[in-house]
Amino acid sequence: MIFYYAPKTVSVASHITLEETGASYESQRLDFSTTEQRSDDYLKVNPKGRVPALATDRGTITETPAILFYLAQSFPAKCLAPLDDSFALARIQAFNAYLCATVHVAHAHRIRGSRWVDDENAIKAMQAKVPQTMGECFALIDKEMFKGPWVTGQDYSICDPYLFTIENWLEGDGVDINDFPRIAEHNQRMREREAVKPVLELHGL
Repeated sequence: MIFYYAPKTVSVASHITLEETGASYESQRLDFSTTEQRSDDYLKVNPKGRVPALATDRGTITETPAILFYLAQSFPAKCLAPLDDSFALARIQAFNAYLCATVHVAHAHRIRGSRWVDDENAIKAMQAKVPQTMGECFALIDKEMFKGPWVTGQDYSICDPYLFTIENWLEGDGVDINDFPRIAEHNQRMREREAVKPVLELHGL
């Protein structure tokens, strides 16, 4: 497999999960400063022009929830998802879908406002809203979704590296992670995992 990523992006979640599985893979770093993600070569891999992307012998998988679930299914012995429990699995999918469709989008309003509008005043207004929206997202996660010590309770899952990745954006988004002590503890707990340490070094986290 070939894993395409850019440092400190959402690709951190999939990178950690690849390390958790012990899979044999090659990392291919993209340089966002030169818009390498929009290069002809990369668009042949992922026409969306975004990361992450995981090239497999059957084709390329994109979108973080899909990559995480693919890895959990491909390495069932690692127990990264409750594959034999349809309800518990749906809950995991729901959590990751929320991170993807709501939380990541709220964050993107700070740095990718031009995806939605061209007006500079509108972009500034979107950016000003981010501390509130991200704070509200994490308040909901902390109160209603996070069980502790891991997202789903006692068992580490593909939810944890995904949440960890977005936790690391909070400071830049104007949210103090310490306002959510259990989330702050989760961040530290993740940093202590052996599979996480090389990814932190690679991404400069």
